[in-house]
Amino acid sequence: MVLVDTHNHIYLPEFTNDVDQVIERSAKAGVKKIFLPNIDSTSVQPMLTLEARYPGTCFSMMGVHPTSIKENYQDELSLAETWLQKHSFAGIGETGIDLYWDTSFKKEQTKAFEQHIMWARTYRLPLIVHSRNSIPLLLEILRPYVSKDLRGVFHCFTGNYEQAKQAMDMGFMLGIGGIVTYKNAGMDVLIRKTGISNVVLETDAPYLPPVPYRGKRNEPSYLPLIAARVAELVNLSVEEVAEITTQNARKLFNFE
Repeated sequence: MVLVDTHNHIYLPEFTNDVDQVIERSAKAGVKKIFLPNIDSTSVQPMLTLEARYPGTCFSMMGVHPTSIKENYQDELSLAETWLQKHSFAGIGETGIDLYWDTSFKKEQTKAFEQHIMWARTYRLPLIVHSRNSIPLLLEILRPYVSKDLRGVFHCFTGNYEQAKQAMDMGFMLGIGGIVTYKNAGMDVLIRKTGISNVVLETDAPYLPPVPYRGKRNEPSYLPLIAARVAELVNLSVEEVAEITTQNARKLFNFE
């Protein structure tokens, strides 16, 4: 069984002391590829160092996380663009709009998101979209840009079926992680309705660990637990879910 963790931050300090063991455990669990979305200028070097240490397993992506969009967001975008011009990345992101923690930079987040859309089209890379409390706004922003040149994933998707359908109709995948194992999250209803033809799996480690690890540090070796819950919901075997979602990840990131 081969799985792909399409969204993971194991370059963060939470993994400083045992990242090698974390990757070893993930390989034993069948997780063969791990995609690393950037956060901001402070995370670039740790991310690229991990990618260089594990070529063929870890793949970096470039962008500025919406919660890092502040007064100096133009500086952050400029640095991200410089990296895009001199290094090969697997995707654009993590980008998007976050209206959960702070709404005071909504305008700047919107401008930054539009810049990331342009990068995704220019470099023909998937757009990794963070959508906490902002799915309707993001769909509205994306609509005029929809084309064959734009593909991506709504990471940690928690919207309703109509929003999921709009995203999928625009050519986007749904990133499904540990929240699907949470009893009252409502993801069971959504996944049964959408199916998994446009779903990729993710952990978002170190965040949002699946049951029974809630409250602990998440890691990519827990991805089979997410796959198992999805398998229950769509009446397939875990192996079938792994095969379908890995093919979806291959389509999204264009890897062999």
